Amino acid sequence: MTTIDRNTAQAQRLLRFHQPEKLLRHLDPLDEPVLAALFGTDVENYRGRLEQFDERNREAAAALSAEPGAAARIAALPFRPGEHVVALGESTTADRLSWFEILRHLLPEGVRCTNLAVSGSTTTQALAQQLPVLGFQRPDWVLCMLGANDVQRIDRVPLVGPAETCRNLIALHDLAVARTGARWVWLTPTRTDPVLVERYEHFRRAGLSWSDADLDAVADFLLAREEPVVDTRRAARGHHEADGLHLTPSGQRAVAAALLEALRP
Repeated sequence: MTTIDRNTAQAQRLLRFHQPEKLLRHLDPLDEPVLAALFGTDVENYRGRLEQFDERNREAAAALSAEPGAAARIAALPFRPGEHVVALGESTTADRLSWFEILRHLLPEGVRCTNLAVSGSTTTQALAQQLPVLGFQRPDWVLCMLGANDVQRIDRVPLVGPAETCRNLIALHDLAVARTGARWVWLTPTRTDPVLVERYEHFRRAGLSWSDADLDAVADFLLAREEPVVDTRRAARGHHEADGLHLTPSGQRAVAAALLEALRP
């Protein structure tokens, strides 16, 4: 791969997983020229790339709709026109090719979708940053996928301890429901590909690691909750990018399919 190819691939990856406007909400709304400049491009190119992501999501939704039995599962989804569906999460959900971005193209016209997920978020950060915004959004539904960054280890020390993760997830749910009355759906964190994670240069140099046992502990906690839970782990297996952590587009589509299956009456 040439330097130009590497630079283009890196820019595409940054644009895919990061939305600076979500982190800088306290400033005036960032307009397209500013956002384009942050990604080292111009407005026309920025718009074009976003349109490409959206087109890929439409294609993924169409392919998912064509699978056997999918039409009935989509029709049975509980989201109705006039309702507002909001996603909380980290990079798996913030991904511009995420399961949630696919889902928005499967829902009936008139269902509003808002993706509040921020790449890199822990449950602690979600409490501080995403929950306050959620109160202004007044959702009818919240789809929440958090916990993967909590169990991230830096030189083997977890970023957020397991007891704190559980406390934060409960607080997110209880505070959000008390403020908005929204109905809630959990999605478990996906597992990693440990071989790819270990080989990934950036993670090695930074001393970063993940344990599937830690991720499973978060999943087990969620599965014991009373609210509906989508267990994404089996669906996402074998669908990882080169870093072993993030999902490929096919993995995101598999998670969207798992959501359709889990929410079937």
